[in-house]
Amino acid sequence: TAGTRPLICIGVNPSTAQPDRLDNTLKSVERVAHFNGFDSFIMFNVYAQRATRPDDMDRELNETLHRENMKAFKYVLSLYNGENPAVWAAWGNIVEMRPYLKRCLRDMVNISVNHSAKWYSSGTISKKGHPHHPLYLKKDSALDEFDMEKYLAEII
Repeated sequence: TAGTRPLICIGVNPSTAQPDRLDNTLKSVERVAHFNGFDSFIMFNVYAQRATRPDDMDRELNETLHRENMKAFKYVLSLYNGENPAVWAAWGNIVEMRPYLKRCLRDMVNISVNHSAKWYSSGTISKKGHPHHPLYLKKDSALDEFDMEKYLAEII
């Protein structure tokens, strides 16, 4: 969505939603972003293949798709001009669906470090240690600081 203070949300796999036709996950992302003082959101995904069901994601990593996704992520973070971009970790346990997703996530985190991004999560951390998926969050769900270095060391 368009705004001057966006929250960057990271999921796993893009749905077929569009800016004028949000799906339920993106409606939840929008509500949580607004509740936490952001006027808009930018949705990214660990893997950029559009698949409404995670089971439909590629079995093997498409290097070109991944490279272009990382290039777009780097570009968006570069627009913050010295500010710390706010990045919401919101992939849930789905990050375990394909082995390559962990590599994709590490690449995103490396890019975010170079742009001094601040990571957040919302809702309870899963039993497996992953940040909560946004779909079933209440509209007044707060964003909490998320220790991405610890997460990568322990989980990924």
